[in-house]
Amino acid sequence: MTSLLTNTSAMVALQTLTDINRSLNETNNRVSTGLRIAKAQDSAAYWAIATTTASDNGALGTVRDALALGEATMDVVYNGLDSTRKSLQDMKELLVAARQPGVDRTNIQTQIDGIITDMANKASASVINEQNFLDVDSSAASYNATKSIVASFERSATAITVSTIDLDISTISLYDANGNIGVIDQTRTSGGTSVAVDAVDISALTDSAADITTLEETIAIVDEALMEVITASNLVGTVLARAQSQNSFISALIDANDRAVGALIDANMETESTRLAALQTQQQLAVESLSIANTSAQNVLALFR
Repeated sequence: MTSLLTNTSAMVALQTLTDINRSLNETNNRVSTGLRIAKAQDSAAYWAIATTTASDNGALGTVRDALALGEATMDVVYNGLDSTRKSLQDMKELLVAARQPGVDRTNIQTQIDGIITDMANKASASVINEQNFLDVDSSAASYNATKSIVASFERSATAITVSTIDLDISTISLYDANGNIGVIDQTRTSGGTSVAVDAVDISALTDSAADITTLEETIAIVDEALMEVITASNLVGTVLARAQSQNSFISALIDANDRAVGALIDANMETESTRLAALQTQQQLAVESLSIANTSAQNVLALFR
């Protein structure tokens, strides 16, 4: 039955065209943005997961920057300690040379003085980001022996955790203005000799048995400081290796999160382009179908002629 008041065919054709246009707009948005899920209404669960993961990736990017700065800081500290190690080695060799009877110990002391000044200068110059771990003042109000490098950002079901890589600089500081308790400026004792490495002076020593004993005890004191610097270098090197390893892991984790977000919300461009072409064809057919449905009343009019 054909009705002049209700055109069922046109209504069906119009509904079909509306659905096709809605799908076409959705596909156009995916093609233009590259996203399958761009808003919460597209898929609330996937959008929430992807948005949270992307947010965490931003925090991980900050962690990566902190690790890079931490690496640079530890590298400066390590170089300062390694330079001091070499200086102490040279100083010990000079003291061993001074053990030889008849040697000019005044000339050797001149070289030792140069080494002592060089160690102090390098320790005070081992600064990055206004931080110096080798030349400190533990009596200062702002002093904190524990230096931390932000190492990770972790999300669990119940809490967020920021992990750190810690270094106790009280065990590696070369100079400490608070009572001279650094590796180089602290007073050490060997036998009957008590002296700090940066106060060693052999210029007045002679070849007497007592002075030779003092010289040998001074060598032992410098060697003790050398062993402590080697231990400090090992500690800092371990922290530096941990920071480098963690930096590589964080970079890999950021890439993995990016892939996960992409898998959740990115559009498959090959699929969407194929779908777009199909919908455009369907749209043309729906328009033609609606046009045909709208002419049905005109066909009925022909019956009255």
